[in-house]
Amino acid sequence: KEKKANRSAKYRKMTDHLLNEEAEMEKGESARMSSLMGAIAISDLVKSTLGPKGMDKILQSMSSRDHTIEVTNDGATILRSVHVENAAAKVLVDIAKTQDDEIGDGTTSVAVLCGELLREAEDY
Repeated sequence: KEKKANRSAKYRKMTDHLLNEEAEMEKGESARMSSLMGAIAISDLVKSTLGPKGMDKILQSMSSRDHTIEVTNDGATILRSVHVENAAAKVLVDIAKTQDDEIGDGTTSVAVLCGELLREAEDY
């Protein structure tokens, strides 16, 4: 038990050194749920743009110089415009980007499919 406690203390010391002062560390079930919810939120963001009755999204640039507004229902454009910090959500955005790069279409479908798979996995 003493070795384990020493290892934990050493690990905490290393992570405290690596993490930004404002960073928060989550563990266990809390971290899992946070990751799932972030990815599902990204999926839900683009889900409403699917189909013939899909809704447009209004994107506004956040840069100080340029406050352009763009109206689109293109999943790739929306996902490129969203700033994501959640690790699982970043993976979902990367999957959609890869779909766009390789095939040129289906980014929204891929994001929604991944989101629904994660929603189903939530209970396990």
